[in-house]
Amino acid sequence: MALSLGRSKSGRHRPPLKEQEGMQPDDELTSYLAALAPQADVETTASGSFGNAQVYQLRLQLVANEQLKELAAERQTSPQALATEWVMQRLEWEARQRGM
Repeated sequence: MALSLGRSKSGRHRPPLKEQEGMQPDDELTSYLAALAPQADVETTASGSFGNAQVYQLRLQLVANEQLKELAAERQTSPQALATEWVMQRLEWEARQRGM
C-alpha cells in the first residue's frame, strides 16, 4: 500500500492517513537518523565555518568563471573542488618558499 505524504495540490499539508495514525515510532530508524545528523556544535554557516574548515566566498569575473567551469568539466570535477585544489596547492608552494 502506498502512503500519501507531503503537500496536496492546494499546497496544504494532507492530514495523516488512518493507517499512519496507529503506527508506532521506528526506534531503529530514529537511531539511524540521529547517527547521521551532525553534532550541534560541529557545523555552522552563519559564522563562516563548516566543521573545522573556514568558508570563503570567491567572486570571479564572468570570463574567469566560465574558464573555471570549462576546466573543471574537462577534469570531471566541480568548479568549487578545482578552485579549492588550486588554493591548497598555492598555499603549499608559498609555505615551501618561506621555508615553513
